[in-house]
Amino acid sequence: MNKESQHVAATWFVGASFGGTDDQLPRFLSEGIWENGYEDKHLDVVRSMRPGDRIAVKSSYTRKHGLPFDNRGQSVSVMAIKATGTITENLNDGRHVRVEWTKVEPAREWYFYTHRGTVWRVLPGEWMTDGLIAFTFEDNPQDIDRFRNAPYWKERFGSVAPDKRRFGWTKFYEAVADKLLDFRHNRSALVKGIQEIASRVDGLGYLAEDQYANGTKGFVKDICPFTAMGIFNRGMKDSNRKIVAVELAKFLGVEEAVPESFEGIPLLNNMKSWYFPRENNRDPDHIDSLWAVFAAGIKFADVDNEDGKDEFAAAFDDANGRRGVGWNLTFGLYWARPWAFPSLDHNSQVYVTKKLSVPIGRHGPKRRCSAADYLDVMDALEPRFQEASYPVHSYPELSLEAWMYKDPTAEPAEDEGTEPGDDAESDDPGDDLGEGAAKSAVPIVPYAADDVLNDGCFLDRSEIDRLLQRLRTKKNLILQGPPGTGKTWLAKRLAFALMGQRDESKVRAVQFHPNLSYEDFVRGWRPTGDGRLSLVDGVFMEAIKAASKDSTARFVVVIEEINRGNPAQIFGELLTLLEAGKRTPNEALELCYPDPDGKRRPVHIPENLYVIGTMNIADRSLALVDLALRRRFAFVDLEPRLGSTWREFVVGERAVDPALAADVERRIRDLNDLITADARLGKQFRIGHSYVTPAYPLEVGETRQWFQDVVETEIGPLLEEYWFDAPGEAKKACERLIQGW
Repeated sequence: MNKESQHVAATWFVGASFGGTDDQLPRFLSEGIWENGYEDKHLDVVRSMRPGDRIAVKSSYTRKHGLPFDNRGQSVSVMAIKATGTITENLNDGRHVRVEWTKVEPAREWYFYTHRGTVWRVLPGEWMTDGLIAFTFEDNPQDIDRFRNAPYWKERFGSVAPDKRRFGWTKFYEAVADKLLDFRHNRSALVKGIQEIASRVDGLGYLAEDQYANGTKGFVKDICPFTAMGIFNRGMKDSNRKIVAVELAKFLGVEEAVPESFEGIPLLNNMKSWYFPRENNRDPDHIDSLWAVFAAGIKFADVDNEDGKDEFAAAFDDANGRRGVGWNLTFGLYWARPWAFPSLDHNSQVYVTKKLSVPIGRHGPKRRCSAADYLDVMDALEPRFQEASYPVHSYPELSLEAWMYKDPTAEPAEDEGTEPGDDAESDDPGDDLGEGAAKSAVPIVPYAADDVLNDGCFLDRSEIDRLLQRLRTKKNLILQGPPGTGKTWLAKRLAFALMGQRDESKVRAVQFHPNLSYEDFVRGWRPTGDGRLSLVDGVFMEAIKAASKDSTARFVVVIEEINRGNPAQIFGELLTLLEAGKRTPNEALELCYPDPDGKRRPVHIPENLYVIGTMNIADRSLALVDLALRRRFAFVDLEPRLGSTWREFVVGERAVDPALAADVERRIRDLNDLITADARLGKQFRIGHSYVTPAYPLEVGETRQWFQDVVETEIGPLLEEYWFDAPGEAKKACERLIQGW
C-alpha cells in the first residue's frame, strides 16, 4: 500500500441492490451518486461519509466452483468489486452521497474477508484491511495463501496436512441440509422415505408415536427438516448414528461420506426429539414455520447479503417459542450450516458467556434468545474468530471446546432440561424440555512433553522432563528468570503435560499483587446483593475442593508474579500445608474462617493439587521471597533461549526473514553479554527471547521494521530502567542494537 492510502481515514464498501435483486449500479454510475436503499437503517453511518473518502460498490455471495485455489468443496465467501470512486459531496440526508465513479470491468473478485451489510466502513492499519484497500483501489493482487491460512479460514481452506484437518463432518451435514431443502414442498415423500428406513433400522420407533387429529396413533404424517436431521443426532451410540446417517444419505442422494466421529455436535434429548407437538395438539402452520427458518438460514448463510439477514430473523422469531422449539432451534441451524451458525446448547452457552465473556440476550419467548439476540452473538464472535490469539476461530471449534469445557467455578448442575414456563407435566415429544444437548462422553485431548516442544518451546526435551519430574516430586515449582523468558507461557503448558491432557477446567490461574489478601485467595467475607456479608471461598480453596472430589485427576494452580504479593500473608496457614510431606489429612488445619455453614472443618491440600509460580528476578521493587516459601518450592531458572531452535521457529512459524534472524540473535546476544558483564546488573537482567519472537506471522519485508519497533518501544525503555543512573549507557546500548539496521 502506498503512503497516500495510509492517510485515508476510511474507505467504504457499499451495496447497489435494493431488495436484494434490483441492481442500481447503472443508475449510480450515470447519476454520479450512491444511495442507501433503506429509509430506516444506516442513516448515521451514511452521514459520516466525508468528501475525499474512497468508495467501492461490492456484491457479496458464496461460491463452491471455479475458484483460483483448492476450496475442498466448501463454500467460499466472495466479494465482487464492481466500481470504485471518490465521494465529492455528502447530502447529509443519510441516504445520498455524490461520487466520481469508475466502473470496474470485469468485476474483480476478493475472497474470504467479506461483509454482507449494505455499508461497510473499512479502516486501514490491519493486514486484512490494508490488503483489501490495496486490492480495490490500487489493483494489487490478493495474497490468497495468507488469507486461507489465517485462523478463521485455516480449518477449511488452509495448507493443513490431511491428517491434521478437523471438522470433516461439516461437509456431510451441509449436504444433508441441501438435499432436505428439496423436500420442503414434498414432505410426504420425505416422511415415506424416513418411515421406510425406520422399518429396517432400530432406534426410530419414537417417530411412530404421533397422535392424529382423529384420535388414532401412528407414524408422523409431516416432519420438519430439523427433526429429520435429528434422527441421527440423538443420544445413541456412534455406531447406530452412522447406520441411520448412511440410510438417510442414501435416500436423499447425498454423496459426501458419513463422518467417522461426531465430536462436539449437539444432540437432541431422546425423550424430546421432535421440534413440534403431536398432530392433535399443534398449530396448522407449525411445521411450515420450521421449514421457513431452515430455508432462510441456508439462504442467509450462502447468499451473504443484508436482506437475507432480515428474512432469516423474521423466520427465526416466527418459529421460536412454539411448542418444541427453543434453544434446539440453534442446534438445527448449526447442523445445517456449521460454519455460519452457532449452536447455543447448554455447554456452548456456558462457554460463550463464561469463557469468552460474550453475553447472550434472552429477549425471546420463555427467556430464551430472540433472533436479534442470536445475531448479536454472531456479530460479537465472528470478528474475534479472525484474531490469532482468540481461544476459538469458528463455530465448530467453539462447539468442540464447549463440549470439553467445564466451568471451574460452577456448582453441580441441576436438571438443565426445564426452565420457568416449561410444561414439565407433559410427555409430548414436542414439548421443549430439552434445553441442553444430550450428554456425551467428553474426549480426552492428550498432552505431553513433546506437545510443549511442538507449541514453540525452545528448551530441550530433557529440560522439560526435568521440570516435570521436579513438579511431580516437590508438588510446587517456581519458574524464575529475566523478563521475556516465557515463564507464564511455559507454566500453563507444564500444567497440561503434568495432567497428561489439555483440560482448562483443572488449571486455575491467579496473579499476586500487593493488594491481594488471604480473604481473596483462600476464604473471606464478601458483600451480597442484600447488603449482608457471606463467607466465600477464594481460588485456592476452590482448587482444593475440586482436587479432593476427583483424586484420579491432577489439578494445578498457576500463580503469576508470586513475589509481587506477600505469600506468607496470602497463603496463611495453608503455607505450611503446601509442603509435599504434609499433603495428608493427618496434617489438616482449621482455617481462620469457618465453612459457610458456620462449622470449622480441618483442611489439607490433597496430593493431586500442584502449584506453579512465576517470578521475575530482574524487578528491583520486589522483596526477597520468604524463606518458608522457598523451602516448599523447587526453583528453576529460565534463561534467554536463542539458537537454532529459536531461529527455526521464528523463520518457519513467524515469517521472520531468514537472512535477518541470525543477525537479530547476534545483536541480542551481544546486548546480554554487556548486561551480564555490568556489575550493577548481571545475568538476571538479560533480555529474554520473547521480546524478539513475534506473536504472529510478519508480513513479507516487515522484519527490519518489526525489530526496530521492538528495540525502540520495548527493549529501549527497559534498558533505560536498568541504567536509570546512567542514561548514556542505555542510549548507547540501543544504538548498537540497531546500528546499520
